Amino acid sequence: MEKVSTSRRLAEAAAITLGCLISSSSINLFLLPNHLLSGGLTGIGMIVYFLTGLPVGAQVLVYNVPLLIAALRVLGREYFVGVLFGTVMFSVCLDATHFLNAYAPVPDPMLAAIFGGVFNGIGYGIIFRNDGSSGGLDIVAAIVKKYYSLNMGGVIFGFNCLIMTISAFMFGVMPAMYTLISMFMSATLTDRVIAGFNHRKVVILISDKTEKIAEAIIRGVGRGVTFLDGEGAFTHQEKRVIFVVVTLTQVARVKRVADHYDPQAFMIVMDANEVMGRGFTLPGVKVEKMLRERDKKEKARRGQIGE
Repeated sequence: MEKVSTSRRLAEAAAITLGCLISSSSINLFLLPNHLLSGGLTGIGMIVYFLTGLPVGAQVLVYNVPLLIAALRVLGREYFVGVLFGTVMFSVCLDATHFLNAYAPVPDPMLAAIFGGVFNGIGYGIIFRNDGSSGGLDIVAAIVKKYYSLNMGGVIFGFNCLIMTISAFMFGVMPAMYTLISMFMSATLTDRVIAGFNHRKVVILISDKTEKIAEAIIRGVGRGVTFLDGEGAFTHQEKRVIFVVVTLTQVARVKRVADHYDPQAFMIVMDANEVMGRGFTLPGVKVEKMLRERDKKEKARRGQIGE
């Protein structure tokens, strides 16, 4: 167990490092050359860089020192250790990839804002998906939430709005607007990476012929089905509810099955962002083999009853 735990921690550290490299490369390739900003303490470091030329990564690390001390005292050692690696690695990567400024591939600020936001979001998403953090406003938001029960996203958004206001006064309205586009793209891609790209659909189906429908889904679609116990609030009639997770291309087949056996069946199709377990992230069972074995047992049981 200790070996597995250690290997997992090493894998998470490698993934956090990769995320830091992607995000810092995006900042140096797209944002800095076009005088655009990032969010959080990195944005403050970029403003100071434009004014004085001081390295952004070194600034971010210095700005994070008092926040890390506060995190150790207020949020505990476990949180401090978890955020320390990502904070240091992100700051190191920012300065290590600074040479990419000379190879800026996109001179257009709109494209730079879009692509910078996309790759920045992918990097942050990888960091957060592996339980990491780049420090900065994440620490501030966690402390504020502990004492004032404020939403962490709202705290970060408010601080980023302040950064954009400063940017508008110092560099003009247009760079601030491009920065807003970049922040939006970054937040969208961060959420997408954290949630996962293996989207599936959840189908909930209520019918008087759930047995036939479930059997047809198992045989025809090749997906396992779960029965849930339900009861009508008005009639108090007990019903068996079908719960099944399918791929996007299998939704139409489930609809056809339901319509064939019960055109009046009530069906809900919902998004499922990240599905884990047998048949998705683990090898699925051999449905045909299981059905043959079940049919054999059923025939044998019926034969015994006939005798």
